[in-house]
Amino acid sequence: MPSTADDWSTRHAVLTNARRAAALVNALTDDRPDPAEVAKALEAYGEVGTVAVTPQDVAEMRTAAVRLREVFAATDADGAATALNRLLREHAGPLRLTSHGGDSPWHPHIDRDDDAPRGEWLLASSCVALAVLVWDRQRPPGRIYASASCSDVFINQGSGPDRRYCSRRCATRERVAAHRRQQGSGTS
Repeated sequence: MPSTADDWSTRHAVLTNARRAAALVNALTDDRPDPAEVAKALEAYGEVGTVAVTPQDVAEMRTAAVRLREVFAATDADGAATALNRLLREHAGPLRLTSHGGDSPWHPHIDRDDDAPRGEWLLASSCVALAVLVWDRQRPPGRIYASASCSDVFINQGSGPDRRYCSRRCATRERVAAHRRQQGSGTS
């Protein structure tokens, strides 16, 4: 997604924040996430200025990403709400509005303060956005792709059928693999 740093309302939109959560969960899934790649994901979703991400930030954010993955694994609204309620109960503070000293539009935060550690910020801000999507759509806010070779998560785009694969190429590869497995087992 292109940077929306110049557009306050787009940068702080619920869907943008939810997509940022998915992008960061994906960037942090590797055993050794690259701080530069994590910084790129933050910049792509509107973080302004030079984004410096330390190895400590990455470790904290990775822990948050693992917890957020539970929301994406939910198969229905009840499961997503249960996962979000647990995360909110265990990791969120009271709801407050902040403008970061006038540097951004007013928006909700549930992390400790404007200078909270990145892992705390990621978990709290993602929970807010994902909770609003469950509330608004009455279904899970996203999913994990159906391909055994792709563990990325995504945000549901709208009211149509959920995507199952990251691309048409991935879907085709999965159909071909399933066909070959079926042919190999002697059934047609």
